[in-house]
Amino acid sequence: MKIIKDSVHDHIQVDGVARDLLDTPELQRLRNVSQLGTVSLVYPSANHTRFEHSLGVYHLACEALEHLSVEGTRAERVRAAALLHDVGHGPFSHNLESLTHRRTGRYHDDVHELLTDGAVGDVLRDNDLEPAAVADLIAGEGRFGQLVSGELDVDRMDYLVRDAHHTGVPYGTIDHGRLVRELTFADGELVLAEGNVQTAESLLVARALMNPTVYSHGVARISKAMLRRAGERLLEAATTDIDAETLQRMDDHDLIVALRSCESTTEFSRRLDHRDLFKRAVWAEIDDVPGGVIEASHETIREFEREIADRADVDPTQVILDVPSRPSMTESTTRVMVNGDVRQLGQQSPLVEALRAAQYSQWRLGVYTPSALRDRLGRAAVDVLGLDIDGALVSEVRNGLDATLDQFVE
Repeated sequence: MKIIKDSVHDHIQVDGVARDLLDTPELQRLRNVSQLGTVSLVYPSANHTRFEHSLGVYHLACEALEHLSVEGTRAERVRAAALLHDVGHGPFSHNLESLTHRRTGRYHDDVHELLTDGAVGDVLRDNDLEPAAVADLIAGEGRFGQLVSGELDVDRMDYLVRDAHHTGVPYGTIDHGRLVRELTFADGELVLAEGNVQTAESLLVARALMNPTVYSHGVARISKAMLRRAGERLLEAATTDIDAETLQRMDDHDLIVALRSCESTTEFSRRLDHRDLFKRAVWAEIDDVPGGVIEASHETIREFEREIADRADVDPTQVILDVPSRPSMTESTTRVMVNGDVRQLGQQSPLVEALRAAQYSQWRLGVYTPSALRDRLGRAAVDVLGLDIDGALVSEVRNGLDATLDQFVE
């Protein structure tokens, strides 16, 4: 048994298969993978890692299993899955996942191969656990996969509290103790027991507040977009032998060194190192953006960037078009017991529609470029993308938000 002091859950007891997994290279790599990627450029104390988050998820999974009276091999599989659920993450967590997925077809929770080979596979088999069964749980499959990856998963319960703690914002506070205690199964589905609509709403509200404040903060979005573009150029560089699979197994430090060492990425690396970030030339609301732009493929977005650069007569490397996916609210499908029936939170809570409307009002398309090029790029982007805003509004909105952000961040 090992006792680990944690900043969120106090003391975490690690034993059984989890103790054996703790010092495997695959899990230890997560000590050097930041939980929030480039968000530390906004919130300097947000330097926590996927390793400590994994311990937190394991801890909450243990509490949930005890509450649900799950024991034996089934419980050990879930504990292993909880501890290992993030071993598939690449450097800077989610920041580069879309890039590597386009080339490998794998997201971070597709870890069957990773769990089968190497030290993790050996440990699981030594503890009479089948690696494929643990990988299935990480992917959210089966009755207990919902506990590791689902609307009521212990992953979400930990990261909301942990991210709020390390950024210092007051919005991710949830009663994870009650959430764990009120979990139950109804017809094979993980639900919150009777009388917990407000408990479910707390998850929804916390996520809705954390998203614009932390996860999609304007400066964080710009730095994420720059990092993705740097990663793309790194994979395209003829002078390196780095492919997408190699990139997925790097940690943050590996990637930083690679970006600094590759001629085609040194400028992006310098800007990220010095926090000399691109600025917004356009910041457009969802109703002002044609559907063809919102739904555009990655290749089409790159073509838009080239057209904008050509229209403004600038180098295409100086243009980044950032188009988020349409707003979604996974937490609204959380299932709760109401008068003996299982209902989705979206059917029961009047908060859902209000928060969904807030998500749409917060959605923004961004066009980023060096500060000196903002006006030229802004006008060109409005024309090329067919945005329903004029150049004066682009400048007014951009300048006002920049001033607000500078005051908030600094």
